[in-house]
Formats: sequence, structure tokens, C-alpha cells
Amino acid sequence: MTASPAPDPADLVLPPAFTGLRVPATDEAFARARALAEAEAGEAAGTLVIVEREDVLDLAVILAPGEPLASARRAFLLGMVALVDAVGTYGPPEMPITLIWPGTLMFDGARLGGGRLAWPEDCAEAAVPDWLVFSATLLVSKAQWGDPGLTPGSTALDEEGFGPDIRLPLAESFARNLMKAFAAWEEDGFSGIAARYLAHLPAAVGARAGIDGNGDALLERGGATERLALVPGLTEPDWHDPATRTVRL
Repeated sequence: MTASPAPDPADLVLPPAFTGLRVPATDEAFARARALAEAEAGEAAGTLVIVEREDVLDLAVILAPGEPLASARRAFLLGMVALVDAVGTYGPPEMPITLIWPGTLMFDGARLGGGRLAWPEDCAEAAVPDWLVFSATLLVSKAQWGDPGLTPGSTALDEEGFGPDIRLPLAESFARNLMKAFAAWEEDGFSGIAARYLAHLPAAVGARAGIDGNGDALLERGGATERLALVPGLTEPDWHDPATRTVRL
């Protein structure tokens, strides 16, 4: 498998556990990372794929889980926390960042992007998967799609006060936050990560909320418990437009 390397490796600064892989705009990070994970299994862990596409930030990271698939999928929620933290680092501080279960990221009430998760198709729920792939996509600009006012349900970084050339700094910040989140999970358990995720989930407001061992959200109100299943929204999320390979406008 070949990929287009960065012209200058120094322009992408990642934590030691990560290896950056820049690929052409014709690629999709989610698909490229899955193919690489399937071909190289554990040897590809830590690879961060970034697509050279200026209108979106399209990235994916290959993970090496250490627990059964049923519980390892909680890494998706951790990835979303890292993504929220990265966006919050560079965005205007007064703007709310919220999540629609499980992986749509909203910025000031409009759809900015989201996340996906892949795993080996033949992996049993009780088996430890050889790999997981977390992928995230954010709209950088909607200029090529016409008047942004015609698509008010979505937004882009350039509309929301983010600085120019934000793609790589956001990718670097995501990687750093992802490492910190995994360290917190390992040291203190998943409850802290769950609380950070749920703090951005409006559906949890007014409920006694938690994350089950399989990654489902449990929302208790008035003695009744609502379960939000994690798996259905991971591989074909509502925020993604397959035709444009980006965020649904």
C-alpha cells in the first residue's frame, strides 16, 4: 500500500505513539485506515491517516485494543471526547460544542462533523479485536457547495471564527487529547471519560446518565431507563454523506 508522504515531516507534530500518514484528496481516511489495519493488523497501530483535502479535516487513527470487542468499542466515545477537546482548544470559547448520540458533533447548534468506528468483521463480541479504527471528519469550508446560508443545518470552521490553516493543528491536538484520554482510562477507569462525554450530550440533561460496559448510554428519568445503543450509529452515521465523502450539509 502506498501513500503520499508529507512534503516536510516536521510540519505535523504528533505524540511519540503516533505515525502520520498523509494521503491524496481522492482517498477517504476511514477506508484507507481500515485497509491498512486489515493488511498489517497490530503493526499499523498508532497510524494517523490525514487526507490532503482542504475543505474538510478527514482523519483516522488505528488503535490496538486490549479488551473484548463488546467493551473495546467504548474507545469511540473516548475518540469523540478527544475531538471535542481539540475543537474547543481552537474555537471561540463562548460557543457550545454538543453531541448527538453517538457521534455527531454540533458547534453552536449546527452540524460540524462527527466520528465513526470500524472493527474486524469476523471478530466475535467476546474476542479481542486485532484493531479498531476511529475516524473523524469536520467541515473546514462549505464554499465549494454554494451559499452557506442555504444549508443552515451545518456549519464549517471558517464560518465559526477558527483561524486559517487549521486542519493540521486540529489533527495534532486531537492526537494529544486522545493519548491523554487513553491514559486516564487506563489509570482511573472509564467513568471519567463517560462523564466528559455525557457533559456534551443534551439528551442526558435532566437524567441520571451513565455509560454501560458495552458503550450504550443509559438515561434514567422518573424511574424509567432509556438505553441508547452504541453500535447502530458507528459505521453508517447520520452525519455522513457517502456521495460527497464528507459531512451532510
